Amino acid sequence: MVIERTLSILKPDAVRCNITGKINLYIESSGLKIIAQKMILLTQKQAELFYEIHKDRPFFGELVEFMTSGPVIVQVLVGENAVSKYRQIMGATDPKQADKGTIRGDFADDISENRVHGSDSLENARREIAFFFAECELV
Repeated sequence: MVIERTLSILKPDAVRCNITGKINLYIESSGLKIIAQKMILLTQKQAELFYEIHKDRPFFGELVEFMTSGPVIVQVLVGENAVSKYRQIMGATDPKQADKGTIRGDFADDISENRVHGSDSLENARREIAFFFAECELV
């Protein structure tokens, strides 16, 4: 049993549609625990830094604009194999390919506004968590 931490972001479209509680239910029902959570409004600079891994991709500008279009909820999740478990719960990046019973399969309509972000590796989870949270905030 490997206990891990991963980052979750409930994106502006999830906050705008007032479905954050429903998404949290999917997370908690999977056995993952939310150990830190806060609502923030990303600045353009913060969004560019956070998503700099995508800076050379054609969707980068659109992604930064979307992620700064309204508040987001950043969360730290903990549990057994948290990174891969949360990736499964989120579903495919493209909601049209996401299974029913996943967050994107049940709540998202568009690949560019797909409700949630989750770390894709333990290394990225550590970096992403540290971007938003001080260690003392992780209870």
